[in-house]
Amino acid sequence: MGRFNDIKIYCENTQIEKSYPFGTTLLDIIEDQKIDTGYPVLGAMVNNTLKELDYLIYKPKTVRFIDYRHPDGRRMYYRSLSMVLFKAVVDLYPKDKLKIQQAVSNGLYCVLETAINRDTHSEVVNKLRKRMQEIIDLDIPFEREELRTEQAIEIFEKFKLDDKCTLMRTRRQFYSSVYKLDDVVNYFYGYLVPSTGYLKHFDLIKYYEGMLLLMPRKDNPEQLGDVTIQHKLFEIFREFKEWVEIIGVPNVGQLNQATQNGKISEIIKVSEALQEKKLACIADMIHDRKEDVRVVFISGPSSSGKTTFAKRLSVQLRVVGFKPLVLSMDNYFKDRKYTPKDENGDYDFESPEALDIKLFNQNLLELFDGKEVRIPRFSFNEGKRFYDGTTMKMKENSIIIVEGIHGLNPVVSKMIPGKRKFKVYVSALTPLSIDSNNRIPTTDNRLIRRLVRDSLYRDYSALETLQRWPSVKRGEEKHIFPFQEEADVMFNTALLFELGVLKRWAEPLLKEVPPITPEYSEARRLIKFLSYILPVPEKEIPPVSILREFLDGSSFDYS
Repeated sequence: MGRFNDIKIYCENTQIEKSYPFGTTLLDIIEDQKIDTGYPVLGAMVNNTLKELDYLIYKPKTVRFIDYRHPDGRRMYYRSLSMVLFKAVVDLYPKDKLKIQQAVSNGLYCVLETAINRDTHSEVVNKLRKRMQEIIDLDIPFEREELRTEQAIEIFEKFKLDDKCTLMRTRRQFYSSVYKLDDVVNYFYGYLVPSTGYLKHFDLIKYYEGMLLLMPRKDNPEQLGDVTIQHKLFEIFREFKEWVEIIGVPNVGQLNQATQNGKISEIIKVSEALQEKKLACIADMIHDRKEDVRVVFISGPSSSGKTTFAKRLSVQLRVVGFKPLVLSMDNYFKDRKYTPKDENGDYDFESPEALDIKLFNQNLLELFDGKEVRIPRFSFNEGKRFYDGTTMKMKENSIIIVEGIHGLNPVVSKMIPGKRKFKVYVSALTPLSIDSNNRIPTTDNRLIRRLVRDSLYRDYSALETLQRWPSVKRGEEKHIFPFQEEADVMFNTALLFELGVLKRWAEPLLKEVPPITPEYSEARRLIKFLSYILPVPEKEIPPVSILREFLDGSSFDYS
């Protein structure tokens, strides 16, 4: 019989249940059961909740150890490497301020706000890379501590982390977490790996005016990802980062201040006005090419607001004299029996080969020639194409708008001359940061949108949406993101205030995710993220807002 204070731990990695003394750490279990995932273990799911490896266990638990290949393992690695970069900046350039701005080109784009120019751009990057490697080689532990918030604020003020202080003041919690790495302190709103020695693979290279912090590949933690050229994506990020700095709301703390001070109404109006101006500019760009352009392709990832963008662009095109016609790419799906299958034997509806590309191109060319064309319909219930008598014909000043995830893939419109096409990439590229060292991933912004929309319009639970999300992301990475740079123009649908609005809807949904499901960890992560943002009332959001596509109250018809 085991001792009274022994506790049973079931390890999913080894499928072994074993008793351990009260207060055993996860590191103890790794050593005892010789856990080997093929790569260094970075953390663990304890009853489907992420924990660091020094976590002490006092009750019976189910444990699953994770490495870099797990999304939470990658987040731990990213945060930890960001703190190493922060320390390197403090060590070498203590008067400068590090800003980690966005994910682009398979890395994190970072800049230094330089107080005194003492080194060239190359020298700065090379010195920081070398210093980071020295810190990693020293295998310094990351030490986490819970402090009274006023104490944490005093510490952050010493390191000139003013935006973090603002956020903590607006959040109004009794206690806040801090991480210490040797002689520097910061916090990255989530767990870190045990020590710097775990961060074996990284690079820091020159990129535009700043530097790109490169991480390992998702599927191979021992190999760095390739740097992809994404000039257009980078430029739209930079444009919006400059804009939020100008209006004074670059991070969550200042957004919260605006909410508390009653200035959020002005931010809503300015944000919506900016989007309307951008829409008008795109319509003008298309008008400037009116002698050639016959079709506008609109593409973007899930929950990017493509549908509302298309409807608002149609309005702006009418303003400049066009007569828009909408052609749905979904109606060109092949019959189910001809649909390709993925590696698991399931129908791959995300593949461009699921579309009748030949018919789609033929219909477009016929429309350009002024012919009246029978337009197909597709029954998703029956998995068959049919015709119901719907026809389309282009007249003087007509222009076709096509919305679909494959709109920028050259294969899908391969028979259409390039000059006839105008291509728009739409995504929610949030310019808002948590603070200067912590960005908000655009995927989180879109996932929260989708959670709310799926609940309101599709009767899906948060659990169902979270279960589908990994497959959605894989489809985007394979079929959408590689063609971003094909766009003539990119449009950012993210609104500065939207997470504060969506918070009221998303939090109750996420709290319904059962703890016994693997998605519980993701739900908890999103709940914690939303806890930093104060709720924003939705009453002043206009009925044509892109955000209305995910809530209710839109003046557009989505049927």
